[in-house]
Amino acid sequence: MKKLIFMTFLFIGISTQAQDKKKFDQPTVVEASCGECQFGMKGKSCDLAVRIDGKSYFVEGTKIDQHGDAHAKDGFCNAIRKASVTGQIKGNKFIATSFTLIDDKK
Repeated sequence: MKKLIFMTFLFIGISTQAQDKKKFDQPTVVEASCGECQFGMKGKSCDLAVRIDGKSYFVEGTKIDQHGDAHAKDGFCNAIRKASVTGQIKGNKFIATSFTLIDDKK
């Protein structure tokens, strides 16, 4: 019985860990914006975030101001944009290995 309980908790732990480390090895289009201004996330200032499958994650590996003026009319604090990204989700953060804005003005 103890082995069954142990195996159950081990399986649940591995399943949860696998969900927290979702990898994006191929470029994937996601929504990108200011986490606080557009996605309603709690934070201390304007920070870059992505929304993947309806869940928002702050981004590490690039900063909000590396992609233009965040407070411009089409900036991240005023608009939700599309970006092509690679990286992985770790906990509640998206660790970006690449982040390219998609020009939606075409």
